[in-house]
Formats: sequence, structure tokens, C-alpha cells
Amino acid sequence: MLKIRRTGAAPVMDIIKTENPDGSALLYMQIPAIRATGIVEHAFSTRIGGTSQGIFSSMNLRFGHGDEDARVRENFHRMASVLGTDEAHMVLTKQTHTTNVRVVTAADAGYGVVRERPYDDVDGLITDVPGLALGIFAADCVPLLFVDPVHHVIGASHSGWRGTVKRMGEVTIRAMQATYGSVPSDLICAIGPSICRDCYEVSEDVAEQFRTAFPGHAAEILRDDGLNAAGEQKFHLDLWAANRIVLEEAGVPAAQISVTDICTNCNPALLFSHRYTHGLRGNNGVFIMLK
Repeated sequence: MLKIRRTGAAPVMDIIKTENPDGSALLYMQIPAIRATGIVEHAFSTRIGGTSQGIFSSMNLRFGHGDEDARVRENFHRMASVLGTDEAHMVLTKQTHTTNVRVVTAADAGYGVVRERPYDDVDGLITDVPGLALGIFAADCVPLLFVDPVHHVIGASHSGWRGTVKRMGEVTIRAMQATYGSVPSDLICAIGPSICRDCYEVSEDVAEQFRTAFPGHAAEILRDDGLNAAGEQKFHLDLWAANRIVLEEAGVPAAQISVTDICTNCNPALLFSHRYTHGLRGNNGVFIMLK
């Protein structure tokens, strides 16, 4: 039986079991507050329910890194089915740890799955087009979801430590404001499964960037671990707290931000973790679509 380790006393994320056409089980996760908006379908994939094998077992959503393309394509098909759509209506990021956000239109349908993407360096997507599933990827980095229930706009962004320092969450919100007139106080946001503070050790140079980017919050997001055996100063970094601060300072009320309680590194049987596998892994996917 799969054991899931959570970081809090009360579950934040729902784990949902469904069945593939071949009768095998598929597990995915949802954020109740996102689901409660009533205007979107969304899913955080797990490793359970795909067709990939070996280190990619089994719901790998990553082309071009050693897995068979046909298996990855089928995995996308299965996740699209969870959302009530097909892979020809998915649009994927092409992530390089930037803060570039793409405005997605109907012309983008299928990019990254059934069609080559004509863009590079895109870590965030926003749209107001119903029926297009935005897809981002993570294997320890933080996935962010945004729903504007007033203007019917959605967003999805990838925010690793570099993106968090550069406030990817705020950049995405500002793009939604500029393009669609979204108001930050209306947004329902989620910080998805990613590496927790207790598992995420960083060096002094990374810690210094966070001190600079988050003045007054160092004690909240950094734990000083002192010198290691090699005489290097080490810290543990709380990306969940840092991204929550980014969203709050961008104008999203704290009560409208859901923060995951599931760590990728703590749950290697459930989710892909770059740190746990030393890079020998597939990708978790996060999808959101306006109904």
C-alpha cells in the first residue's frame, strides 16, 4: 500500500483515484479551493497511472530525456482525459527558470504535445480561452496555479528557487492584470507539491539572494544550519513560504492561497523528485483548464 507523508496535521490536497481504459489505477491530486471556484478543471499528476517504465515509471510527462515518446504521449492522453479533454487541446511551457509568461490563445492548442512549440524560455502561461489546458512541470520546483473567477482567467507558472527570487508569482499576476484586467484580491491561488524546507538544503550564495529579495522575511524562509563537515555554510530554504509571501505582497489575500502539504522529496513513490533521484527521473505535470 502506498504511504503518503504529509507535512501538516490536516490534509490540504485531495488525492483522487480513477481508472484508465485498461483497468489500471491513476492517481492525481486537486486543491479544494481551486475546485470550489466551479469554473475550472485541474490536476496535479502523480507517478501512478502512466505507461512509462524504469526510472520514468510510470506517469512521466517529459519528452526527450530517454523515455519512449509513444509512452509519454499516452501519458499526456491519460492526463487530458482526467480533465475531460484531449492532448490536442493542451498547451505546455518550455521552462528554463525564467519569469517569461505567455498569453495563450486558441491558436496555441497542442503546443508541446502534438505540435512543436514556436517559443522558448516560457515558465508561465495565462489564458481566458475555455477548453485549453495549460500545462507546467516540476520535480521539486514549485508549481503555481491562479484562478480569476470574476474575469474567468487562469494561469499556471513554474517557480524554482531562481523564479521565486525573481517573484514569478507576482510576474504572472501582473500579466493577468495587464492582459485581462484581473484584480489580485479576486484571485484564488495554489502552491503545489514541491520540495519542503526540511528537505531543501542550499548554499550561502542562494541564501543571500533570498535575504536580498525578501527583506524582513529571512527568519521565516531560511534556517541557518551552520557549517557542514567541509566547512561550508548551509541553510534550509522554505520555497512554500517564500512563494506565499510573493503572492500576498502582490495583493492576494492570505485566505485565498492554498499551500501544499505534500513534499516531492518526502514522497518518491508518489511523485518525481530531482533531488531524491539525483536527476534520474521523469516530470510531474500540473494542468488547469477553464470549463
